[in-house]
Amino acid sequence: MINLSDKVALITGSTRGIGKATAFKLAQAGAQVIITGRSEDRAKAVAQEISSQTGAKTYWVELDVGSKDSVEEAVKKITEQVGSVHILVNNAGITRDTLFMRMKFEDWEEVLRVNLTGTFLITQKLIKGMLKNRWGRIINMSSVVAFIGNVGQANYSATKAGLIGFTKTLAKELAPRNITVNAVAPGFIETDMTDAIPDDIKEKFLEQIPMNRFGKAEDVANVVLFLASDLASYITGEVIHVNGGLF
Repeated sequence: MINLSDKVALITGSTRGIGKATAFKLAQAGAQVIITGRSEDRAKAVAQEISSQTGAKTYWVELDVGSKDSVEEAVKKITEQVGSVHILVNNAGITRDTLFMRMKFEDWEEVLRVNLTGTFLITQKLIKGMLKNRWGRIINMSSVVAFIGNVGQANYSATKAGLIGFTKTLAKELAPRNITVNAVAPGFIETDMTDAIPDDIKEKFLEQIPMNRFGKAEDVANVVLFLASDLASYITGEVIHVNGGLF
């Protein structure tokens, strides 16, 4: 049994999809979870839903990871309400898909600002408590497209590949303080994003997946739970693929 009852976990972008499933999974293991999103009302609703279903203590805070001011304000509130964060799951991310030749600078810059710079901002703020406690878990959400690419996602792929280098470097820097840093690279997972994909395109994707199905958010959340636990205490700087054999 994984027991996280003495841990506080913050999951960015946790009002839906993989982030929400991860928050549920960590709460079921006993962790206090902090739900974050750009909408405080939505974050509150999800926090209350998780609390009512799991009995876990939950918190919520409005957070736009791509905004330095928003990160600083959110961390201030979290510190006042909860104290140190032990587990950080950097899940928040956006897409602005289009072929590279048509990609606007604004679409390139915004995806980098949220997916990559946002991870830098929130991580740098929250590792201070981990360093003081000499214990921490940081799990960064990469993607299979960091390794195989995807048409129309030059910006998104670049950020997810960048997270791999970030993960491996931070793992070396923080290992002496008993803080592990790992990445999870999901393949095609059933979320709001994949729901919007036309059926004929979905079929083409499925042909590339040996297990012949899309993954579920819980498939990814299970791996995050493992990496957040003491079962993974000697694993750091790694990338765990969750893609049904696609890569």
